[in-house]
Amino acid sequence: MKRISFYFQLVTRIVSRHFSGCYSTCYSFRRPLYARSSIQWIVPVAPEQPRKLIWLVDSLVRLKRFPPMVRKKLGFALYQSQIGQRHERAKMLHGFNDTVWQVRADDPTGTYRTVYAAQLGEAVYVLHAFQKKATSGIATPQRELDLIRQRLQLARKLAGK
Repeated sequence: MKRISFYFQLVTRIVSRHFSGCYSTCYSFRRPLYARSSIQWIVPVAPEQPRKLIWLVDSLVRLKRFPPMVRKKLGFALYQSQIGQRHERAKMLHGFNDTVWQVRADDPTGTYRTVYAAQLGEAVYVLHAFQKKATSGIATPQRELDLIRQRLQLARKLAGK
């Protein structure tokens, strides 16, 4: 146990003296002989400038009607796409020419989804936000897919593609 506390003190001294600003974790530190879990190094990372978020048609109005916790979850997922990351619950929608992502948030009142395209130009285009009302199956309803296709064409025009 003394060996573990020595390495922990060493790492905290190094981190507190040499790093400041925005941090992310790196797991490449060698474990001490008797440690049962790894010690995490904290490495500075330059924060990326978020890309612009463009709401198409009524997607923002629809999202504002969702319950507060659902809005918070979906909003965080959209923020992650703005800074170039992928949310853990984001899944790619198949059957489109461009990469289209769908994020799902569950609530006691239902399942809510937001669909966006992150690789069109310099912005993230929010194509659609809706509540899935079907009680059976996880597939996205066909009328919603048709609406997403129309809005994806609009997003391509706005992006100049």
